[in-house]
Amino acid sequence: MIIEIATKRFEYTFESLWKVLKEYFRAEGIDCSTPLKCFKEAFKSGLIDEEDEKIFIEMIEKRNQIVHIYDSDSAKLIYNFIKRLDVFKSIEKIYKKIIEV
Repeated sequence: MIIEIATKRFEYTFESLWKVLKEYFRAEGIDCSTPLKCFKEAFKSGLIDEEDEKIFIEMIEKRNQIVHIYDSDSAKLIYNFIKRLDVFKSIEKIYKKIIEV
């Protein structure tokens, strides 16, 4: 059950994050209508540090996999990614940078 809850919270967090980025860039006159485009813009603008780029690509992949979880092994793989400290820290860095602006 904890895996299901954590996975759902990650999905909510991911959706919130990319939509915040979408609005942030819209205010800057930049259109990014998908998570991938928003994260690319965030990387170009310095909101995502170079060392975190790979993590955000993995986040997109994991978020897309969530809707296709059919077995506990797949769920555990996603859960193990979600609970990594570097994943949390990468998300936290973006929010802090946006707040500073």
